[in-house]
Amino acid sequence: MTVPVPTSRPVTAPQVVRKSITVRAGRERAFTVFTEKFFTWWPKSHHIGAADLADAVIEPRVGGRWYERGTDGTECDWGRVLTYDAPERIVLSWHLQGDWSYHPDPTKASEIEVLFIAETDDRTRVELTHRHIERHDAPEQVRTGVDSEGGWGGILAVYGKAVA
Repeated sequence: MTVPVPTSRPVTAPQVVRKSITVRAGRERAFTVFTEKFFTWWPKSHHIGAADLADAVIEPRVGGRWYERGTDGTECDWGRVLTYDAPERIVLSWHLQGDWSYHPDPTKASEIEVLFIAETDDRTRVELTHRHIERHDAPEQVRTGVDSEGGWGGILAVYGKAVA
């Protein structure tokens, strides 16, 4: 799916963050833990709602929601499922802006593609690409956040431990 860049904003150079990890699990398990067991490894500190994080969910279908649920029952969207191709690939829209607020406009959202590549029967390389960051209102702030120590690299390390 391609989302057009609005002409009212200046066109900036594409901004991409790439991270990968090899996990000790078959591709199907690696995909399942990433998607269906998302909450078991997602950092509890990484939420946008006012309440503490009670759950984080990726709905297993194209068009599904990607969201958090707070301990008070409130839900905050993070994006949508753009591709759900188990156990090979998932693509999510990222509607969180540089200040970690949600913006519903898909033309201001980036995308996260995660590939699950079998290296052996019990080892899978997980490649995450966060692309189209330039679509955000403050793209440098988004890129800095997702490419920081608490961003995708650190998050994938936690995921790797959960899969093993």
